[in-house]
Amino acid sequence: MLPQTPPFSLNGKSALVTGAGRGLGLAAAAALAQAGADVTLLARSRDALAAACAEIDDAGGRSRYLCVDVTDAAALDAALRDAPDFDIVVNSAGTNRPKALVDVEDADIDAVFDLNVKAAFRLCRTVSKKMIAAGKGGSIITISSQMGHVGSPRRTVYCASKHAIEGMSKSLAWELGPHGIRVNTVCPTFVETAFTADMFREPGFREWVCSKIALGRVGRIEDIMGAIVFLASDASALMTGSALMLDGGWTAV
Repeated sequence: MLPQTPPFSLNGKSALVTGAGRGLGLAAAAALAQAGADVTLLARSRDALAAACAEIDDAGGRSRYLCVDVTDAAALDAALRDAPDFDIVVNSAGTNRPKALVDVEDADIDAVFDLNVKAAFRLCRTVSKKMIAAGKGGSIITISSQMGHVGSPRRTVYCASKHAIEGMSKSLAWELGPHGIRVNTVCPTFVETAFTADMFREPGFREWVCSKIALGRVGRIEDIMGAIVFLASDASALMTGSALMLDGGWTAV
């Protein structure tokens, strides 16, 4: 008898996506909804969230939203306290302040680490408590970056934050593994979004990026969607503590 491919379907699953109002977070939420999950979108912008949920629902998905600043630990805990149990959590909230090291200010360090590292850690702590109590296992996915595996000029703070995320995720994989909770990261290269638009307007920047990518092009938001569904589904049931590279070959050298 032939073995059966584990399902990529997320029917009957409940998912939470932070940073879901736009960009990669919205793409992750859309991907999960299209795969059958009931998705809760979380971000700071109520208007963006309402518009995103309307689009997901109009396309046949099921969604709701929570308007919360993930850097506010008390507000995040309060918002999730009465939320349903989540089988899937995607941490997509993040920021960057590209500067030369000598120009980096303490405010830049605090802003990047508060959102990219501290908020991610607190979210994992909060949702893992509920996942453990529910006893059903689950999947925690953080949108990291290729910059969590390499260095880059003018991105010292960002690289430091993403390297921290990679270490945190590996540790969480061991701590939560006995509860059937898998923890992985998705590591894209530069993706064309509103977040990176100013970078790509810099003279020569696109050419520099493409020269580092074996496929010769920058990423599109659609490029991360299949990876999110894969890590959320039973198709990746033996995968934890791993970084799924979506970098076009940047780290292959």
